[in-house]
Amino acid sequence: MDQNSDKPEGELTTRTLAMPSDANPSGDIFGGWVLSQMDIAGGIAAGQRAKGRVATVAVNAMSFIRPVNVGDILCVYAQIERVGRTSISVRLEAWALRGRIGERVKVTEGVFTFVSIGDDGRPRPLP
Repeated sequence: MDQNSDKPEGELTTRTLAMPSDANPSGDIFGGWVLSQMDIAGGIAAGQRAKGRVATVAVNAMSFIRPVNVGDILCVYAQIERVGRTSISVRLEAWALRGRIGERVKVTEGVFTFVSIGDDGRPRPLP
């Protein structure tokens, strides 16, 4: 993963505004909130590829590069990295638009693994 790239890789999957209720007492957005937003975006991308339900089974890598501030728009980009028999690895990058309209900076990146789930709640082969 390249922490120094100047433009996002992957498809824009989610955008959300970082609110004061998502911040710690120092005013930075909680890392867990950012992780949650990335999991949502990864689940959307994996679910589209699986053509159905998926569940997160691993966060294989995660790097927090810069803080997210209240008022930033968090944009998460997703790219399918690997497809197995029942699992999908998704490379995710989170970028912040500072103050909703300002500079775009990479704040987090990671690789999440999802498994395709059938109606019986068990792993199912991918189409």
